[in-house]
Parts: sequence; structure tokens; C-alpha cells
Amino acid sequence: MNISYMYSLIAVMVLFLLAYLGAQVTVGKVFLGFIIPFLAAITFIVGFIYRVVDWARSPVPFCIPTTCGQQKSLPWIKSAPIENPSTTGGVIVRMFLEIVFFRSLFRNTKQKLKEGDKLSYEWEIWLWVGALAFHWAFFTVVFRHLRFFLEPVPACIQIVENLDGFLQIALPGLLLSGVVLLAAVTFLFLRRIFIPQVRYISLASDFFPLFLIMGIAFTGILMRYFTKVDIVGIKDFAMGLVTFHFHIPEGVGGLFYVHLFFVSILLAYFPFSKLMHLGGIFMSPTRNLTTNSRVKRHINPWNYPVKVHSYEAYEDEFREKMVEVGLPVEKMIEPEPPKEDAPPEEEAEPPEEAEPPEKEAELPEESEEKE
Repeated sequence: MNISYMYSLIAVMVLFLLAYLGAQVTVGKVFLGFIIPFLAAITFIVGFIYRVVDWARSPVPFCIPTTCGQQKSLPWIKSAPIENPSTTGGVIVRMFLEIVFFRSLFRNTKQKLKEGDKLSYEWEIWLWVGALAFHWAFFTVVFRHLRFFLEPVPACIQIVENLDGFLQIALPGLLLSGVVLLAAVTFLFLRRIFIPQVRYISLASDFFPLFLIMGIAFTGILMRYFTKVDIVGIKDFAMGLVTFHFHIPEGVGGLFYVHLFFVSILLAYFPFSKLMHLGGIFMSPTRNLTTNSRVKRHINPWNYPVKVHSYEAYEDEFREKMVEVGLPVEKMIEPEPPKEDAPPEEEAEPPEEAEPPEKEAELPEESEEKE
């Protein structure tokens, strides 16, 4: 059984205790309220920009978009301008649908064996619903919280807040985004626990941000509906952060500092985790490229000239040895042409016999000795 979630749960519980106990002293409030949030914000901004710039500098010489439709080719063949876009406008529409509505996840299917060995594919709609609810609720919560840092509050934020609390239940009014966020992140966590295939590939780094977001949503709900913290004091505290006029708010307990500490940890952790798909989706060549491979030839500009040894040259070099050992060759050895009969050579005249050399006359001294 995969128990990686236990390490993440224990880590988040330790962070909760550190923040709650640290908020009981003035030094801890200064540390949790000013130093850590500023360090987390700097880490988030610098890390986010670094990751995006690093992706942007990565060259993409090939046409590699993921498609599920007919590419534009001949005039009488119907193409899919959004599924397989060949223009910039088609890419923009496709990216919008992907980012806002998770269009590719909407088509997600899962494999399942039925009646023994029959493989079937089922539409996994609940993953799409859970992911869509989580991301929309998270965005709404973050967007609503901008009212703490802006004065006067823009009209668009007020409109979103009114739509979020249109049910007008309880006092203060129930905001659906917080409840939906907690429910959706819980669903994503349970999915990683109870589905064996997902549990097998889940790591502690996958559970840690889920528990952090759970803690942020849970503490936020507690502060709004149960402990009833001073909203005006928190507004002054947030405005002091953005204007660099720091002061410790009165009338807020340790739960507020735990909430702020969890947000700071999530910000600092964000650029180094899988949560960076927030920026990575815009830089993904499988999504942001036009599919014009039938119109334009994409050549790798880093292919430097290399000395190649083609198969034809290889076979020419080793053909005889390949034939000897029985390896197939594309071109058999050509038999040598028969030699033509050479014309008869003209009989050469025998060389004249050389006359024998005349005997040298005996020297007179030798003749005297013989006498």
C-alpha cells in the first residue's frame, strides 16, 4: 500500500503546530505576518519567472502538437480547424478551450476488463468535473481575496463576490467557492487513495499541495463562519503589507496566522512543483503550435554535418564476406566476364648464335716456362 500521503499529512500538521504556537508571541506574529509572506512572495515571483523564461528559451524546431482531427491538406478534404489548427486563430481558440474548460481532459477515458478478457473504454467524466470545479473555485477564491489588497475595491471583484454568494444563506453569507474548493480537493485526494493505479504512481510531492490547499480552505471556512475574525483588522493588515506600513492586527487569533502561513508555504512551493502547469500550459509546444507540417517542412537547425556510412556503401565493402556466411544482400556479386582468346604472337626469329671468343694468345713468358 502506498502510504506516501502520511508523510505529507504529518508535514502539514507540523507546519500547523509551528504557526499556531508561533502566533502566541509577538515575535512569532512578526515573523509569520511579515517576514515569511515577503520571502514567499519573492520566491514565487522569481521562481515563476525563471521557470517560464527557461521554457521559453527552449527551442522547438519540430512540429509536435497533439491533435485529434484531420489536418488541413487538399481543398476537398474536410479539416478540423480547432482540433488540428493550421492558423494562429485556431490555436488561440484551442488554447482557450483547453485552459478554461479542460477540453482534452473532457475526452479522458479509462480502460477496464469486462467479462473476462474483453477490454472496454469508459468515459471518465468525474475526473473532469472534479478538476474543473477545483480550478474554477480556486481561481474564484484567489480573485475574491484581492479585495483585501485594493482600496477602493474594483467593481469586477464585487460582482464576482455577489455571484459567489447568490444563495444568501446564513450570516455572513455563504460563499460557494470556498465550500466547492474544499470538496473538490478532497475528491482529488480520495481519488489518489482509492484508485489502485493512481495510488501506485502517487508520490509525497503529489499529496503535499493537496493537504496545504485543504488546510487553507478549512481554516478560511473556520474564520468566516465559526471563529468570526475581525475582517476590518485583516483588511488594514493586508493594506499595510502592500504599502509597507506594517502593523500587527488586533482581534485576530492564531488561526489567521496559520491560514497566512499555509498560503505562504504554498506560494514558495509553487514554482518547484507540478503546480507550475499553470504557466507551463502556455509554453507547451503540443498545444501552442500550428499543425502545418504538410505545408512547411520543419528541419532541425542543429543537425551538424556528419560522415555517414550508408548501407549501400557497407554492402559494397563487405558483400563478399556476407555472401560467404549466407547473409542476404541486395546486390549479388557479379560474375567475372570470360577472358577472350589472345591473338597468336608472331614467331620471333631465333637469336643469332654468338661467335665463340678467340683464344687469347699465350704470353711469351708462359711459353718459356713450358719449354
